[in-house]
Amino acid sequence: MPVIPFRSPRTPPQPFTVPPPPAPSRRAIAVKWLRKMHGWIGLWGAVLGLLFGSTGILLNHRAVLKIPAAQVQESTVQIPLPDPAPADPEALAAWLKSSLKLQPDPARVKAEPARPVAWGDRALVQPARWSASFTSPSGAVQAEYWVGNNYLTLKRNENNVFATLINLHKGVGMPMGWILLVDTLAGSIILLSLSGVVLWTLTNRRRTVGIAIASVSLLLAGGVALASI
Repeated sequence: MPVIPFRSPRTPPQPFTVPPPPAPSRRAIAVKWLRKMHGWIGLWGAVLGLLFGSTGILLNHRAVLKIPAAQVQESTVQIPLPDPAPADPEALAAWLKSSLKLQPDPARVKAEPARPVAWGDRALVQPARWSASFTSPSGAVQAEYWVGNNYLTLKRNENNVFATLINLHKGVGMPMGWILLVDTLAGSIILLSLSGVVLWTLTNRRRTVGIAIASVSLLLAGGVALASI
């Protein structure tokens, strides 16, 4: 009679469970949030930073390298006044804007009253003088009118591409919206600097090194700013 070997019953396999990942620390959360903020701020300032960086190089080295980049074409004409003539400088500026199709609003309207001037041993009365200027990055138009004449003098400056870019850099003839946009670029540079220093200190265990570098950078920047005043 054959002998059947005894076999113990097999235990059912235990289900494999993956332990839950540990909760991220506050330091890891802060580093992740700072990296995202650093990247988005850098993307926001990339286009404007390229514009201001390139025009800044032209401005800084225009005298040393004698870069003939910015060129302005000037022209002067005299045009007759309408009948009846404008009653005040504001009306004169409004007539110029509508008749010459000038896009920007007048940046400056001035009225100088008549006053006595010395002419040798005589005293003459200089008539009143009105002026208005229309300024944009691509050029400027300046109007000058002596009260009593039947014409006025117009001076026009037309800028090339490089001169227009430089005016954009300096904010010449730009509205308040552009000034605020440039302020956001300046603020983004400040935030990039601060977030970069914080990221350095959080990702590098030698935090004292990052603090020392940031302190020295701030001191040097402050010294350069004070020396340039």
